[in-house]
Amino acid sequence: MDALTEKLTETLQGDVASDAATLDEASRDASLFRVRPKLVIFPKNTEDVKNLVRIVTEANHGIGKRPHFSLTARAAGTDMTGGPLTESIVVSFTRYFNHIKSVDMSADTAVVEPGVYYRDFDKATFKKGLILPSYTASRDLNTVGGMVANNSGGEKNLNYGKTERYILELKMVLRDGNEYVFKRLTVPELEEKKKLQTIEGGIYREIAELIEKNSSIIAAAKPQVSKNSAGYYLWNVVDRDNKTFDMTKLLVGSQGTLGLITEIKFGLVEPRTHSRMLVIFLKDMKNLGEITKHLLTFKPESLESYDDHTFKLAVKLFPQMVKKMGMNVFALGLKFMPEFWAVLTGGIPKLVILAEFTGETDEDAYRQAIRAQKELDDLTIASPTLANPDKRVKPQLKAKVTTSSAEVQKYWTIRRESFNMLRQHVKELRTAPFIDDFVVRPDILPEFLPKLYAILDQYNITYTIAGHVGDGNFHIIPLMDFAKPETTKIISDLGHKVYNLIIQYKGSITGEHNDGIIRTPFLEEMYGPKIIELFAKVKKIFDPDTIFNPGKKVGGTWDYAMKHLDTPENK
Repeated sequence: MDALTEKLTETLQGDVASDAATLDEASRDASLFRVRPKLVIFPKNTEDVKNLVRIVTEANHGIGKRPHFSLTARAAGTDMTGGPLTESIVVSFTRYFNHIKSVDMSADTAVVEPGVYYRDFDKATFKKGLILPSYTASRDLNTVGGMVANNSGGEKNLNYGKTERYILELKMVLRDGNEYVFKRLTVPELEEKKKLQTIEGGIYREIAELIEKNSSIIAAAKPQVSKNSAGYYLWNVVDRDNKTFDMTKLLVGSQGTLGLITEIKFGLVEPRTHSRMLVIFLKDMKNLGEITKHLLTFKPESLESYDDHTFKLAVKLFPQMVKKMGMNVFALGLKFMPEFWAVLTGGIPKLVILAEFTGETDEDAYRQAIRAQKELDDLTIASPTLANPDKRVKPQLKAKVTTSSAEVQKYWTIRRESFNMLRQHVKELRTAPFIDDFVVRPDILPEFLPKLYAILDQYNITYTIAGHVGDGNFHIIPLMDFAKPETTKIISDLGHKVYNLIIQYKGSITGEHNDGIIRTPFLEEMYGPKIIELFAKVKKIFDPDTIFNPGKKVGGTWDYAMKHLDTPENK
């Protein structure tokens, strides 16, 4: 390693770090793992990235055997899967690859480097009347490069879709140390690419052939849910209706396993600036599927939810929420009086649903929300009995339309900040995101959720459930004491039980957080051996020497995951 470090230090314009503090910081993300790298590189420009790949490749050829050096991209470190963790070399992009190169109002596009924080990108685009709408709940913390690597989505997914929809071009350094541009191609353009006698041409030929030969297998394996970040997205590359071939659809969500992204061109949208929220308090979840289906007919821009555990947490951490929202205690206390009273009287709802309606004017947004509320108040749901097979009942719920932007902000803060509040303010316990991102069809939630709660209640753990109820995408965040020896066993047992249930209902094990260390071992159970074989072929086509982020998407094992939990016995 000393010779390689010396070579990199001499060649690169950026920084090469191996001090304990830098390695410690790079050994963790927002997951439950700790994996210590040997080196952290902060490339200053694209030439640095190209030289880095070439030098490491040359060093590996000199070794001639494994283990060898590999490169794992890292941005803000907010990944919840262990995606940017490695025992080899971390390539950190936030220090220098943090420039917004352009925002074009006329074309509704922006060109940006991967280390730009979304919060800064959002400010720059919003000044031009545009946004990238696939932002996550951690929008103040994550980077746009991480959003691309994980194919992130969030509260606007219901209407706007995930990050993959907004990627127009990607610049990426591949295994030969050269930078290439990937974008949507017409059939003639694809044929020209396939003629190239280069690594790029070979990749186009082999990926196109792989998809064509296995088109029926790929189509059959596509998860029948509205969002998915598991595996490589082979079904999205070929658009037969429009006769296009778009490699970015495969690169998005690939978690840095196929190359190193150096530049992104996004498509942007004009946001609607006025919104009202219909807040629905459910006493139970047995009619959740029907209620969700009913709300979707009114086309809300967002349809989010959080459970009673999250509700109690928000009240408990009220002072932190005051600080987060920038309001005085008295003003916000008045806003939270209904919540305080609910806790005191035991009237805590089992689930809170947030249906956000937007419009060109406040009146338009308010009118949509009121209409949805009225229809919901009149809703009856079939509850047949032998004596009365046509019986219908009103679901047990309360609903209200927000009266101000401050009230809207209150509910969004509870929804968005529950994970961060847990991570930062609960003593002796740690957030453990290992069953944190499942997706099932919304119509099966009334059947699925009781089974999920029954599994969770087998263990003496505290947890919150929040998510995108309109997509059937939920986030479970347990709180666990990692100093206790039984924690590892609980994670293993509970993880397998929950993922088995999700797969039984033909869902996805991850809707937007991706695979990383924690979910890669479950991909074969979700997709079957044939698709896993195709994933391995994709990895080999792009990265035959496994230089880019090994153990994610392909080759990861549960044994490796358990050995790298951030527990005292693994230190």
